[in-house]
Amino acid sequence: MTRKVKWGVLSTASIAVRRVIPAMQQCESAEIVAIASRSLEKAQVVAKGLGIPKAYGSYDELIADPEIEAIYNPLPNHLHVELSIRAASHGKHVLCEKPISRTVAEARLLLEARDERNVKIGEAFMVRTHPQWLRTRELVRAGRIGKLRSALGFFSYFSIDPAEVANIADYAGGALMDIGCYPIKTSRFVFGEEPVQVFGCIERDPSFKTDRLTSAILEYPTGQCIFSACTQMVYYQKMQFLGTEGRIDVEVPFNPPTDKPSRIFIDNGKELYGGGSQVEESFPVCNQFAIQGELFSRAILENTEVPSPLEDSICNMAVIEAIFRSANSGKWETPERL
Repeated sequence: MTRKVKWGVLSTASIAVRRVIPAMQQCESAEIVAIASRSLEKAQVVAKGLGIPKAYGSYDELIADPEIEAIYNPLPNHLHVELSIRAASHGKHVLCEKPISRTVAEARLLLEARDERNVKIGEAFMVRTHPQWLRTRELVRAGRIGKLRSALGFFSYFSIDPAEVANIADYAGGALMDIGCYPIKTSRFVFGEEPVQVFGCIERDPSFKTDRLTSAILEYPTGQCIFSACTQMVYYQKMQFLGTEGRIDVEVPFNPPTDKPSRIFIDNGKELYGGGSQVEESFPVCNQFAIQGELFSRAILENTEVPSPLEDSICNMAVIEAIFRSANSGKWETPERL
C-alpha cells in the first residue's frame, strides 16, 4: 500500500473546501490531516464537514505541526509567497494556488526559499496535467494541425461582490491575475515557447480599482496568442489552437466537468460549417484536482519534479507583469527572462 503524504490546508477558502480537498481525499498518495483558519470555530466546522482530523485557529499553528509534511496554500494572492516561505522554513513542501505571486521579484524569493530549504514548491495549475491538455499538446507537436500559428482564448465570469477576493485591489485581485493567467499558461504549454513581447489593454472597475476586462496579444517566436479575461461578463471559457492545416478547440478548457467526459475537437478546415471535417476526442471522467494532488504527492514520495515547478511559474508571472506594464505604457513590452 502506498504511503500517504500528510497534508495541511491553509484557510477555508472556497476553492479548497468545494474542489481541492474533496478531490485530494480521493488520492492514493495524499491524506488531508489538518485545516487552519483565522477563526478556530470556522476551521472546526469545515474539518467536521469534510472529515479532517485536526483544526487550527491560526496558520502558524498548522505550519508548526510536526505531523504535516505538505501544505496546500489557497490564500488570497497577496499571501501566497509570505505563507509559502513560512511553510518552507519549517521544512514543509508547498502546493500554492495560482498565480504564485504578485510579481516576478516575489516569485524569485519563493525559488530561493525552495532551494535553501530543499523542499518541493509548485503552483496549483491543475490544467497542466489534465488529459485533454496533454493530448492537445501531443496533437500539435505531432503536426495534426500543421504548424501552430495562433491561439485564441477567452475566460470570464460575473461578480460585483466587493467581498470577492478577485475584486480587492489590495489582495492583488483582478481579471488578469485571477483568470487571465490560464490562457497565458496553456498557450505557453502548447506553443512550447516563451512570448518575446506582449501588448495589453485594461479596463478597470471604477470602485474596486481592479482590472475587470483585460485583453492581450502574446507574440511567440512561431505565432501569436490573443485572449481576453473578464470578471464582469457572462460565464464562459474557450481555447482554440489554429494551424496551417487545421484547428483544435478545447471545449471547456479550465474547469472541465468531473461528472462526464471532457472533449476536444479537431477540425481540418475542409468544411466551413463542420460536418465530416470535425473529429471529436473525449476523455474518461476525471478530476483535475485529484490528478494534481496525486502527482504532487508522488513527487514528494519519489523525490521527482512537481507538475508545475517554480521556474515555469516565474515565466508565467513575467508575462502577466509585462501585460500590466504594456497597459500602462501603451507599448509592446518584453517579459523578464528567468
